Amino acid sequence: MTWSGFYLFCFAVGFLFSVVPLVAGGLHWHLPGSHAATAGHHVHVHVHGGHAGAKGSGVSPFNSVTVAAFLAWFGGVGYLLTRYSNMWIVLGLAIAIASGGIGAALLFLFLTRVLMSADENLDPADFGMTGVLGRVSSQIREGGTGEIIYSQGGTRRACGARSDSGQAIPKDTEVVVTRYEHGIAYVQRWKDLAGD
Repeated sequence: MTWSGFYLFCFAVGFLFSVVPLVAGGLHWHLPGSHAATAGHHVHVHVHGGHAGAKGSGVSPFNSVTVAAFLAWFGGVGYLLTRYSNMWIVLGLAIAIASGGIGAALLFLFLTRVLMSADENLDPADFGMTGVLGRVSSQIREGGTGEIIYSQGGTRRACGARSDSGQAIPKDTEVVVTRYEHGIAYVQRWKDLAGD
């Protein structure tokens, strides 16, 4: 195999591993290992890796997306240099490696600084129901079910509720969720817990 053939092969592999997941996601095909997908005008990229990312992103710079970008840039620049210049092979290899590294680094920076936000990974503790303060919007009958309204994650929400003690709780009473089971919040009056 010649150097130009080797570079062309690297370019083809990198290009395929970059484009196939993008196209498969756009067509809503689910292929194993596809990490990038498009849906309309929005790009949603999942990059899996270790903990050595930029700004504590938790993404490794050595992942399938950046490796594919490295191969595509390395192969493309290397092929052009061997095909259209009389450059020394070792110098051409060094330039191809540098361009592959720069291409992968630029893509990694774009992924970690633009596409990924610090709030991307949701913390389940932020959405736990125990301890949530709410207001009864539909009376909770004795031994029955009513409804509470509460705010969580910046959104107003409603949930079915029962009294933890089994007693009736009238509408507009402030309550605290003591436990949450099977989509039902078990609540107690706030004033009973506060000791008033």
